[in-house]
Amino acid sequence: MEQTQDTIKMKGQATGKAALTYLQYVAQAVGAAMLALFQGAGRLFVFMGQSVVHIFLPPFFPRLVLRQLIDIGYYSLPVVGMTTLFTGMVLALQSYTGFSRFNAESAVAGVVVLSMARELAPVLAGLMVAGRVGASIAAEIATMRVTEQIDALSTLSVNPFKYLIAPRVLAGTLMLPILVLVGDIIGVFGGYVVSIYNLGFSPGRYLSQTWEILEVIDVTSGLVKAAVFGFIVALMGCYHGFNSQRGAQGVGAATTNAVVSSSILILILNYILTQVFFS
Repeated sequence: MEQTQDTIKMKGQATGKAALTYLQYVAQAVGAAMLALFQGAGRLFVFMGQSVVHIFLPPFFPRLVLRQLIDIGYYSLPVVGMTTLFTGMVLALQSYTGFSRFNAESAVAGVVVLSMARELAPVLAGLMVAGRVGASIAAEIATMRVTEQIDALSTLSVNPFKYLIAPRVLAGTLMLPILVLVGDIIGVFGGYVVSIYNLGFSPGRYLSQTWEILEVIDVTSGLVKAAVFGFIVALMGCYHGFNSQRGAQGVGAATTNAVVSSSILILILNYILTQVFFS
């Protein structure tokens, strides 16, 4: 009987030690993850500060900025235009299908223009540009890191932030609002085409309802969002490319991380900015 009690006691002590060891392991893992998160956030904020400062400090490279304006803005126009066009068309169809149940078909024009100007055009344009431009920036700069071209710039007394990062961040911030403004027009036009030629709306009445419900804050909020999203896309592409690991795997990881982090930040900041503008 005494041996049985001793055995149970020893098993209980062993179980308690195992549980304590497991809790210590979990606590260490969580602590290490939190420490890595704070360190990464700190490096990102320092990188962002350096990028913004070098935008306003000489020397300037206008030809590099112009090249990035064309690469980020002009060459992204087809994908943004196609995305917003079909989004506006689908939005008109879905709105009509839903509102017809409540005899509120006349609200389709307002829903299309407000949805495109406030939310859909900035978010979709940001995500499309993140997939196209963010990945391209990260891959280009990561390849320069792997092939030691960035180290060569430093050797030649050329600041990599001034030559590589600042033009891309500036171009992304300036061009995405223009893309979103064009996307607003194309998206509303897509809804107009579907409403007129498929749903039987009156052209004059549809346009008058669009202008009546649209306000300056609706367009302004979308353009501000677009500027923030463009800054985020360019910044994350530059950050992950600049801090990429050596080798082909490092380039691939930098490209993936740039797109994923940009997309997540766009969705998070979209909610925050919407809360600020329309709370």
